[in-house]
Amino acid sequence: MKLVGWCAAAALVLAGSAAGADFGSPGGPPPANLDEVAQFLRKDPYDLELLISAGTSKGGSAGHLALAIRDQAPGDDLVWSANFYADRDPKHEKHYITSDLMLAIPKMEYLYGTASSLGEKASFGLDYGEVYKRSVIGVRVRGVPEREKRAVAAYFRRINDDFHRRARDTEYHDREVRYDYLRLNCAKTIGAAFRYGAGYTDLKVEGARLLSGRPVIAAANANVPTEMAMKLLAAWHARSYGLEVVLYRKYAGSTWKDPREEEAIAFKDLPDRFPSVRSRDFRKEPGEYEDYDNLFAMYLFYNLGRHSVTVNGETKRLEIDRSRIPMAYPEAAKRAARDARGDSERYGRREPFKPDGTRIGEADSSASRSR
Repeated sequence: MKLVGWCAAAALVLAGSAAGADFGSPGGPPPANLDEVAQFLRKDPYDLELLISAGTSKGGSAGHLALAIRDQAPGDDLVWSANFYADRDPKHEKHYITSDLMLAIPKMEYLYGTASSLGEKASFGLDYGEVYKRSVIGVRVRGVPEREKRAVAAYFRRINDDFHRRARDTEYHDREVRYDYLRLNCAKTIGAAFRYGAGYTDLKVEGARLLSGRPVIAAANANVPTEMAMKLLAAWHARSYGLEVVLYRKYAGSTWKDPREEEAIAFKDLPDRFPSVRSRDFRKEPGEYEDYDNLFAMYLFYNLGRHSVTVNGETKRLEIDRSRIPMAYPEAAKRAARDARGDSERYGRREPFKPDGTRIGEADSSASRSR
């Protein structure tokens, strides 16, 4: 896949800015200190970054999962992201990118870009500029062998090859290879690259052969982004890789509405939901998770937290609003499990209490919450 450099992308940004595009919109100016903050974040040693995007719907928000591999783009990491519109639906061909199932995007463009190296059909808030639409949790992994990074990237290219030739009955999918929200989604493509490309035979990826044509059965066996993320964290810990989290917070002021959507909503008005783990709380409203699975995930990500990055709404600059030394994974997981167990029980009693655990995105553990 040919990547357009940042110079070309910058030219598009300048052209859009000249036309008066607002900050937080396609063609608008990116954060003024983007390069400076990017360099600061790259000082930390890591090899991969799993990018877990928040959900933007009121109920049942699963979010999105993508993987950044370090130094595979000029001066940046390269994000591999399953293309929601590569489903062979003819109505998508006119307005969206449909040429590849796995898109490759420079990471800073994926997070903060206001112009896309993929071309004018790229989707703002999905293929680039994610942070203007929703928060992103980045799980950075260090100690990954170079051969493993190459194997994962090669497998993403192989998935694209399978998509182009309309392959069927591959080891990772028993139907035609194309995007499918339930059967071949973002979580499954990431999981397949590690299981079959990097040899993670201990990583469970829900098999397509378990799925039936009935939507309820298919949903029950679908791969869920945050659930896959939790599996990968455990697999990386088992391999003695280091883990830490960066929270890229949503910019809350974007008034952009996608004109390609019939009932478009301004990005600032979309929910910014923690991407739910499959659980009985899957359809609860934002901030109302009370079950063990979701609490454990939110507490674990907080305990592994290294940096938190925010777009200052007044200065339009990025700020590192929290940096700390993260817990080691065993301690982070142990504390998350203990706190999630106790807090979920207390929520069940419907009495006011101060939670023991801290959810990622919260200021500190002293924040109280009552029911």
